[in-house]
Amino acid sequence: MTAPSVWLTTLGCSKNQVDSDKISSVLGDSGYVDATDPATADVVMVNTCGFIDAARRESIDAILELADAKRDEAKLVVMGCMAERYEKELIEALPEADAVIGLSRYAELVDELDAMTGWQPIQIGGVKRSHMDILEVVRRPTPATPYAYVKVAEGCNKTCAFCAIPLIRGKQRSRGGDGIVAEIEGLVSGGVQEIVLVAQDLAAYGRDNGAGSIEALVEDAASVEGLSRLRLYYLYPKEIRHGLIDLMAGHRVIANYFDLSLQHSSQKLLRAMRRPGSGDGHRELISRIRNAAPDAATRSSFIVGFPGESDDDVEDLASFLHDVRLDWAGFFPYSREDGTTAADMENQVPAEVISERLRYIQNIQDQITVENNVATVGDTVRVLVDQVEDRQSVGRSYREAPEIDGMILLDDGRPGEWVTATITGAYGTDTTATVIHL
Repeated sequence: MTAPSVWLTTLGCSKNQVDSDKISSVLGDSGYVDATDPATADVVMVNTCGFIDAARRESIDAILELADAKRDEAKLVVMGCMAERYEKELIEALPEADAVIGLSRYAELVDELDAMTGWQPIQIGGVKRSHMDILEVVRRPTPATPYAYVKVAEGCNKTCAFCAIPLIRGKQRSRGGDGIVAEIEGLVSGGVQEIVLVAQDLAAYGRDNGAGSIEALVEDAASVEGLSRLRLYYLYPKEIRHGLIDLMAGHRVIANYFDLSLQHSSQKLLRAMRRPGSGDGHRELISRIRNAAPDAATRSSFIVGFPGESDDDVEDLASFLHDVRLDWAGFFPYSREDGTTAADMENQVPAEVISERLRYIQNIQDQITVENNVATVGDTVRVLVDQVEDRQSVGRSYREAPEIDGMILLDDGRPGEWVTATITGAYGTDTTATVIHL
């Protein structure tokens, strides 16, 4: 029998991408092969996002598009966060799907595919990897880009009023440090230049099960031979210790990049969100970071339209943005999620008001980002070239994270290559640069 081919589409955040990479590794070890496109695949899989309503709509659209694109005899498998949270509803609403497999059933995934396709799986070293914990799987080093995400923990122990992640992915479960380092070593040996550590609450790594501290993990990861840059995502402000800031500020491999999960500046709203801190507390944290690392790049994300948000709260956030001048920020309309505390709160903000506030706040930050980028003109930076499109080389310095920040448009460079370049211009979120040939 010819090995079945699989096409896997991934939606949502970088943590979902890590899951897809690991699933691809498990399938590869079981003899499945990658399809060149969904129209020729034997199995079409969709790793869905179920975090907010807009993401769920995108997931449904993608499922239906792939159902139309696949061959009639090919199998369609829906998995991921939305499959975990709405399994019964999806089974009833999507007759196109041959299987709906949520996160908690990933250990059964290969068995289900084997039953669908009639494939007799290959076993590596006598161990049937379909029965392994997906979090602990060390994926094969076949990077498509010069960077890769490595997930160090699953779930979250926080009880934020707006967030459905604990309902979907459960409590925090930190991964063993040895497995993380082994995965990084494999990726680096396969050509990855930059590793991005991700978790829902990265700075709390190890506090749930004694796996270690985030500082020790970051130091071990940064010591992997051949790794050029290590980046950290999703730092909950209360969990950030002085030691982590000092380590990130002073290590040559660790990006001087602080991705802070702030959510708002209004103390009233932060309390309603079940979040610690205040606008002044956030200011103090950012000041502490910049004192330790004057050139640090800063990013955060904010929710606009949380129940009870007033015009004064919006102005509080606007003043905060003007004060701290973050390099990058993402703004998200509040989404009323079933099962969360906030879903039952009074004073829900009308959608049209949320949209208006979102535009107002986004415009403020866009101008700040442009001004920050203009201030870098003339700087000499070390850039990792990610790709070349239409003979245009595109890359990132430590200031720009993959996929979520602006890019540096270069006049030269090949994917995976490090170049030294001088910033020559700033256009919105992107900058231009000329490579210095030594």
